[in-house]
Amino acid sequence: MGKTIEKMNIGDSETFTKTISESDIYLFAGVTGDLNPAHINREFAKDTFFKRRIVHGLLVGGLISTVIGTKLPGPGSIYREQQLKFVAPVHIGDTITAKVEITAINHEKNRITLQTSCFNQNQDMVIDGVAEILPPKLTKPTIVPSSESIEKVNAA
Repeated sequence: MGKTIEKMNIGDSETFTKTISESDIYLFAGVTGDLNPAHINREFAKDTFFKRRIVHGLLVGGLISTVIGTKLPGPGSIYREQQLKFVAPVHIGDTITAKVEITAINHEKNRITLQTSCFNQNQDMVIDGVAEILPPKLTKPTIVPSSESIEKVNAA
């Protein structure tokens, strides 16, 4: 299991980094049914505001979930709320780092508040947000896939 609230402090943070591939776009579109041509059609995207395809915003936002579910607080965490602001577009080939940082801890309700953000390879913020999480209450040994094994699955 992940960290219990007793083992967390304001300012604790974790990250996860991933380079977004064309396969990621098509897999996300297939799973969600979001076939918006701004994401999957090069010709259509040429005539949009961004002049090229953009990555689904929630695909990028989903990287925040990876940090929460695998690192901070980790396995057993439950999302209660997430607010996101999409600050800048993400393109295929961009390397995105999702970061979460604890900004508040409510021991009575077993809840933490996280500043959630994503940055591209140039350190430009692309997503800004706030999440409320219920960390796990019990600590049990568990096997969680490493970031490297997640990358191997994504590369396949």
